[in-house]
Amino acid sequence: MSEVRESAQVSAVFSEIEDSFEQMRNWRRYMHEHPELSFEEVHTAKYIEEKLQSFGLEVTTGIGGNGLIGILKGEKPGKTIALRADFDALPIEDEKDVPYKSKNPGVMHACGHDGHTSALLGTASVLSRYRETINGTVKFVFQPAEEKPPGGAKFMIEEGILDDVDYVFGAHLASEIPLGQIGVGAGYQMAAVDKFEIHIKGRGGHGARPHESVDSLVVGTSVVEGLQKIVSRHVDPLKAAVVTIGVFQAGNAFNVIPDTARIEGTVRTFDGDVRNQVQKNINSIVEGITGAFHADYEIDYLRGYPALYNHEKETETVKEVLSDAFSEKNIIPLLPTMGAEDFSYFLENKPGTYFRVGSQNDDAATHYPHHHPKFDFDERALVNISKSFVKIVSYYLFD
Repeated sequence: MSEVRESAQVSAVFSEIEDSFEQMRNWRRYMHEHPELSFEEVHTAKYIEEKLQSFGLEVTTGIGGNGLIGILKGEKPGKTIALRADFDALPIEDEKDVPYKSKNPGVMHACGHDGHTSALLGTASVLSRYRETINGTVKFVFQPAEEKPPGGAKFMIEEGILDDVDYVFGAHLASEIPLGQIGVGAGYQMAAVDKFEIHIKGRGGHGARPHESVDSLVVGTSVVEGLQKIVSRHVDPLKAAVVTIGVFQAGNAFNVIPDTARIEGTVRTFDGDVRNQVQKNINSIVEGITGAFHADYEIDYLRGYPALYNHEKETETVKEVLSDAFSEKNIIPLLPTMGAEDFSYFLENKPGTYFRVGSQNDDAATHYPHHHPKFDFDERALVNISKSFVKIVSYYLFD
């Protein structure tokens, strides 16, 4: 297709996306009112399925749990592009005063997954009317359980959804980026995430006779102090790592030396060798300190999502096509974060990239960070996600 014809075709699709805004917003608000936790998204999956079927797509459900895909085959053969959205919510009470506030107590879409899903549904709806323009196949991947390791991506991939895919792309709303801007960046952009739980077994006793006990609380404090020195004294200062303790529980009475203590935390890294090193350091520190205090211990170490790596070539392509769609000034550098995303599994298997779409406007209600009980976003960002996906598809598949 000539550049003039391609531009006209994309402009027509963009116009339809603009016209679909109200529909995407309604889908988003319905899902926001009816959120479901990771691995429990049965109703949401059925809702997505019904929409995909109404677009005339080939739909497969129950992939890796509650996952599903819609397949759009163009009239001519070509590459296969996968576009992914997640649709699970978080165990957070919705504190917003809006008509679409969550109706499920203690459960909320506080990270924008309802927006991702609505935007991808909008993309599927519009592109389904342009089969004759598509050389190849578009897979619309709707993934459950992004928020809770081991996550839904791994299970969906294990069932073969990427076997025939050439490229994979994903987008995430970003409340820290103004509406109209899109963050794009190559290389490692999000960290690997691990979780550890340490159980310390001492010997409880009377608070007045500490010499007869092994104080699990005191042992635990020494363990926490030791773990906090891993990054500063064991990791190369030119490499990134985080060790955070989020839980420390021991005892329940002022005059009793606790028998046990429990510590939970997370490790974030980019480099695989650093990841292995930190895990080894945790084990050796806990073993050494508990041994010195004559306490016993158990460690449960869960390896979560790998680090997310955006492929250089595909990232540059996305940067170029989105610069054409939104203007070069609105495509900003994506800065690495120690947050984690199981889209990393997709990018371990196929080339592609993950970008962030600005959703903040002048209203303070759109400024809350992700996972905040008042999180919300400018819903016009749905249009920008959909346009981004269409522009990517047009580059690879349009006639």
